[in-house]
Amino acid sequence: MKMLLKRQWFLLTVIAVNLVMLIFQPQVELTTLRFAGKNFLNFLFMLTPIFVCVGLMDVWIERDTMVKIMGAKSGFKGVIVALLLGVVTAVPLYALLPVAGVLLKKGSRISSVLLFICASTSIRIPLLLFEISSLDWQFTFMRLILNVFVVFAIAFIIKKLLSETDEKAIYENSDKL
Repeated sequence: MKMLLKRQWFLLTVIAVNLVMLIFQPQVELTTLRFAGKNFLNFLFMLTPIFVCVGLMDVWIERDTMVKIMGAKSGFKGVIVALLLGVVTAVPLYALLPVAGVLLKKGSRISSVLLFICASTSIRIPLLLFEISSLDWQFTFMRLILNVFVVFAIAFIIKKLLSETDEKAIYENSDKL
């Protein structure tokens, strides 16, 4: 019981606050619960197809193929593939993390996975189209160029900061997925 309280303290605190709010401010709490329920359903509907795709990717794509495409010896081709994969995604970050885990599990280079995550959070095609329509193409182009440099810098600086022990731990943990 103590272990459960230690591990789930935040959840239990949220439940307690919600119960107190339900007693003292029932209308506000019901609105909050409806909002939370809608967000939870959106979360489930977003994650279900992503987990199906991740599962299919895990089964269908051979490790050797992924190593060839995005592995340690993939070179410039692996970097471009990671960048393009990130640019075409249009899902929230929490949905990208399972994909990144499978990429690591299949033998992708850590810097390529970091490029994928960074590119998919800041250089998405839908975001670029929105910026062009709202802020003009000159601004979008400048931001795109700067973001590409920053994405490369982040990915490769983090890769350089990781020790061999850290890299080994990352790959071992990705095998547990």
